[in-house]
Amino acid sequence: MSINKSFIKYPDDYYYNSTKILDTALNDLSAYKSWKTFDPGKENHIDERYMAIPVLTKKIIREYFPNGFVPHDFDIQKGLESGEINFVETSGSTDTKVTNIWYQKWWDASERASWKLNNTMSLHATGDHPEAILVNSVNVGLISDSIELPFEKRRISRFLYLNEKTNPQLWTSAHMNRIIRELSIFKPVILEANPSVLSKLTRYIFESKQSVYQPKAIVLTYEIVSDLQLWQIRRVFNVPIISSYGSTETGYVFIQCEEGKFHQNSDYCRVDFQPFKKEHGGPYLGRILVTPFHNDWYYLVRFDVGDLVHVDESQKCSCGRDSGLILSTIEGRFSFSTVTCGGRLVSPGELSKHIGVIEEIDEYQMSQVPLNKFEFHLTSHTEDKQKLSEELLLKLKKLYGNEADIAIIYDNRIPLESSGKFCFSKAQFPLNIEDYLEESYIVKQ
Repeated sequence: MSINKSFIKYPDDYYYNSTKILDTALNDLSAYKSWKTFDPGKENHIDERYMAIPVLTKKIIREYFPNGFVPHDFDIQKGLESGEINFVETSGSTDTKVTNIWYQKWWDASERASWKLNNTMSLHATGDHPEAILVNSVNVGLISDSIELPFEKRRISRFLYLNEKTNPQLWTSAHMNRIIRELSIFKPVILEANPSVLSKLTRYIFESKQSVYQPKAIVLTYEIVSDLQLWQIRRVFNVPIISSYGSTETGYVFIQCEEGKFHQNSDYCRVDFQPFKKEHGGPYLGRILVTPFHNDWYYLVRFDVGDLVHVDESQKCSCGRDSGLILSTIEGRFSFSTVTCGGRLVSPGELSKHIGVIEEIDEYQMSQVPLNKFEFHLTSHTEDKQKLSEELLLKLKKLYGNEADIAIIYDNRIPLESSGKFCFSKAQFPLNIEDYLEESYIVKQ
């Protein structure tokens, strides 16, 4: 069983762009030379052609970068010298880091196109609006752990980078007070933030009984947001909170509308959905492969962004938008999934929903050691740890199985990933996504 694509509407040039990208890649680019034998031919529908070819991984990008992804009539060296493009390295561990071609003009156009998919962003995001960014500086912005950087140095064009520290878990009260003060001074229209970083700030604001400037909207990015984090943020900010989804490689892929569903930025990318087997949440849970449009400097085809999504079954939304794939949720990274004692995959999003909002918890992280052994790490301000532990054990055994051996561990802080991002679940052993996908979607190379 799979998603009925006849329910999905696309822009008039969607299939033209899909065909142009695929034909250029297969005929002109060395990274895809071996893929040509998989193509069933132009007499077949373009969706069938895409489904038949392999998946682009970061390993392949590292192997063929940069020349394997750039058309022969584009001179990489001249592009670098003129400043039209740059090379950027994504944050991550050794096996997930990758260098990409950064084309700012394309990135900005992709972002602007995504704004049309949310009423608040359409109204207030003009392209010259003041925007504050609160993220781990490992991901974007200026880095300085040794000294505090002045406001003027962190204000670049219309952006203000509120944090220069590489580990927000080590923030002092003075640093957070500075962030609160600068929000009031700068008065951003949009606040863009990591959920984990913003939730930390909002816990401090709430506990210290302070008020904070309210932007027109908050855009959550870089990480998926847990139910707990969203609740913590909403205690302090009474403005629309919008999740935006994309990557350095693919640009802006989905954005959350005012009704809470995620809409594909189909003017700027193609998305291929690969469902899981029924026993693991399919056919509406699965992974996505993204093919960006209009990036003449960097041809990526069926790129595995590494994330799981839940497709909206109705493919309709009360916001009225009907162009492209509609998601009910973005479930988080496959590599951050865990497995029940019965062998069923549990996405980070499912764990978040199952835990829900427990006010006594500040942060948490589920670590699965061997198959049936778990460590649930958390930071908490509660004095009655026994009661909280009992509540958590009931919830977690209901999800993972009564035979699950679960240790509840109270920590002073939970470490970040090497990427600078926060993850709230992870198996400490390798998971192979092909074990969970519907077999008809697997292309063997």
